[in-house]
Amino acid sequence: MRDLLESTHNRNIPDRELAINDGTRLKLRVWLRLLTCVDMIESLVRAELHAQFATTLPRFDVLAALDATNTDLTMTALSARLMVTSGNVTGLINAMEQDGLVVRRRHPTDRRSTLIGMTDAGRALFARMAPAHAQWIERAMAGLDRKHAALLWEMLGELKMNLRNPSAGTAPPTGDLRRVG
Repeated sequence: MRDLLESTHNRNIPDRELAINDGTRLKLRVWLRLLTCVDMIESLVRAELHAQFATTLPRFDVLAALDATNTDLTMTALSARLMVTSGNVTGLINAMEQDGLVVRRRHPTDRRSTLIGMTDAGRALFARMAPAHAQWIERAMAGLDRKHAALLWEMLGELKMNLRNPSAGTAPPTGDLRRVG
């Protein structure tokens, strides 16, 4: 796992924080470090999903969103959960439907909407992937003891609350926040 993290980091993930090494702009450096860590973990997860399940992170994310709600979702609701536009999800759903992982159903009360649900094959695949995904994340963060993980959780929670608080002078994010691919 460490070899995969190191090779992924060295090949694909720029160490963005090194661009600002003058000791100033600490908050910008924190943001860049956070972004680098997210990119490194996401790269690891993408590689493991491909190697172990011959699938992609966006497919995993769709199945995870459907599993979390335990119900069918409209394309709009699914897109909102994935934090991407409906247009970004349409091609993905088309491919997943062809592969028998999801199914489209007519919305019973809204003729303009289509519901997306998991098939038995989609549920079975997700049931195999979810525990593996959790293990990858645990291994990626193995260097953090419980105390530091709890501290990081708390600090990121404060950041999240500040970002959601309009009186803090931070506008809510707009546009696509996740990459689909």
